[in-house]
Formats: sequence, C-alpha cells, structure tokens
Amino acid sequence: MKRWSLCFLLIVAGVFAFPYRSPAPLVYRVGEGWVYEPVGGEGSWQRTRAKDQLEVSQTAFDKKNYSLAAKSARRLVKNWPLSDYAPRAQYLLARCFEEQKQDEKAFNAYQKLVEKYPKVDNYQEVQARQFAICNRFLAGEWFKIWGTIPFFPSMDKTVEMYEKVVKNGPYSDIAPLAQLSIGTAREKQTRFLNNDEPYVQAAKAYERAADRYHDRPQIAADALYKAGLAYTKQARTAEYDQNTAGQAISTFTDFLTLYPQDARTKDGEQAIASLKNEQARGNFEIARFYESALYLKKSARLNGALIYYNEVAIQYPNSPYAAQSLQRIADIKKITGKANP
Repeated sequence: MKRWSLCFLLIVAGVFAFPYRSPAPLVYRVGEGWVYEPVGGEGSWQRTRAKDQLEVSQTAFDKKNYSLAAKSARRLVKNWPLSDYAPRAQYLLARCFEEQKQDEKAFNAYQKLVEKYPKVDNYQEVQARQFAICNRFLAGEWFKIWGTIPFFPSMDKTVEMYEKVVKNGPYSDIAPLAQLSIGTAREKQTRFLNNDEPYVQAAKAYERAADRYHDRPQIAADALYKAGLAYTKQARTAEYDQNTAGQAISTFTDFLTLYPQDARTKDGEQAIASLKNEQARGNFEIARFYESALYLKKSARLNGALIYYNEVAIQYPNSPYAAQSLQRIADIKKITGKANP
C-alpha cells in the first residue's frame, strides 16, 4: 500500500515539476464556435490588424485551403466590421462556402455582403453568383439540413432566393432573368403539389416581369408569352370554370398587339384559337349539364342549357362545338314544344 502511495506521489510531482501544453485540436472561441487547430499551430493564423488578417484569408483561399480561409475571413468581419477590408473578407467567406458545395450558406453570405456593404466594388459579380446558385436549386439541387445533410428540393425556397436577387438590384442586368425564373420555379412546383395553383402564380410572376421591364422588348415579350402559356396550362385543368382561359386569351392578345414582329406570333394565334375551343367546350359541357333536366321537365334549367348552347354558337362559330350546339338547341325546342304546347 505504501509502495502505491509513493508511486502516485512521484507521478503528481512529475506533472507539476515538468508542465507541458496538452495538444487540443478542437478549440472553442466565443463568436467562432468550435474550430480545428493543428497541434502546435493554435492561433497562428490570427493577426492583430484587419489588413494582415485579410492576407491570411486570401493566401489560404488561393491555396484552396477553404477551411482556414473561411475561419480567418469570419474573424476579420467579426472583429473589424467597419474596416475597409471587411467587404472583401465577407466575399471570401461566401466564396469558400461556394467552393465547398454549401450553396445555401454561400447565398446567405453573399446576401449579407450586399446588405451590409451595398457599395461593394464587385456588386455585379456577387449578384451573378447568387443567380447561379439559384439556378442550381431550380435545376433540382437539394437543400441541406444543418448545411450538411441533403434533404429535399424546394421551389418555395428557390423563389425566395430569386426574389432577394431581384430586390437587391431590381433594374440590374440579372434581375429580369431572376424574375422570369420565379415563374419557371412556380411552374415546376406543380410536380410536387396536388393542385395547379402554381400555374397562376407563375403567370403573375411573368406578368410582373413584362410590366416592370417593358422597356426591354426581348424580356417583356418572353415574359408575356410565358404568362399566356402558364394561364393555358391552368385552363386545361378546369372543367367548368373557363375564367383562366379568358385570361390566357387576353394575355396572348396583348402579346400579339405589342410584339407583332416576334417569331412566336403564329404560335400565339394558334394558342388563342385552341383556347377559344376550350371555352366553347366548357360552355358546351355546362349546357349538357343543364340539359340533363330535359326529361325532368325543369324549364329553368332547360333555359340555362339554351343560354349556354347559344353562347357557344354565337361566340365560337368556328369551334367544333358550334354545329352541335345548334343541333341541341333545335332538339330542345322541338321536345319542349311538344311537352308544352
């Protein structure tokens, strides 16, 4: 027992007599969290001036040491947020995230850059990079939980990102393309939902682009044409309510009036003809519904059938339903005339 006690005392004495620094690869710092520090290099990347700290960040980035570059840039932005070097550090932080395939974090870092430092020199590049990130999510890239675990694609979140790009610079070169992409994202959303409401949202996004960028003919024409197509897709899902078909016709009519030289005018004319047939079909189906009361001798509903058949025959004389409607009108009058002399 005495021997073990003596050994223990000798060990304790040795520890206190010959102290040394224990390696600590993981170091926690307030505002930075847990970071990895190579043994023997703890804190060696830290500098006491913003300019020197930026040099560390830039050198690390150039050597593709994105972990160190991000860590150094984050420290600069935190400690010297008002310095002339902070915008570049924030930019490098975003670039590090982008190079590490952390697109959502990169987008948010770029967004912080333009919000906190709106006069940043490379603003156009930043907006272009944000737009490119949005496009990757539009193409199907998955958003990540905690920035690491791929979870799901989201058109709602993608739209939110595009909207920020537009808001950052509504009249920049990128903004019109971002606004059009909002419509594309809404159309893609119908794949994940059980309703077709996103088509209407897409059409409104396109109309907003056509209205806001009316002084850019190519953008406005493309937006108006796509709005007409979106309304058309929505109209095809409606059995009795043809209001959306009317909106599509109105939109295509505006397109043909404002941009008669566009290469898609013939397609627009064909779309209008198809939509009018769709409206005729809808009214014809409504008339048939009312006509189902024929043998029940409900005159009010029969009058409703006659009204809708007449509308088809008068408003859509070139549709395949016009002749059928005229025939049904004659049959109803003939039968009701016998039943009610």
